[in-house]
Amino acid sequence: MEIVWVADNPVVVRDVLVKLTPERPLAYTTVMTVMDNLFRKGVLRREKEGRAWMYAAVMSRGEYIAQLMREVLASADDQTAALSHFVASMSDEESAAMRTMLRRRLGAKP
Repeated sequence: MEIVWVADNPVVVRDVLVKLTPERPLAYTTVMTVMDNLFRKGVLRREKEGRAWMYAAVMSRGEYIAQLMREVLASADDQTAALSHFVASMSDEESAAMRTMLRRRLGAKP
């Protein structure tokens, strides 16, 4: 996903494979399967261009992470306890950012 997120334009499987190969050898079909699975899960969109599929992210990295966080929270038996532990583990900077965002959401002045 990192390669797709930083790309200026939609990418083909080969683009992703070339950027991943220096880190570790992968088969073309492995990368193709992963990208197809991400398409089926709604994380990537694709359009046919010639014989190749062009892939692009459906959402930004931040939106994707927020979705994952919502899914994890929804899986908690006690969401309030999970949120409490999460907030307790935040740095001062993260807590300040959270307070600012909550004020904005609630329409309060900073």
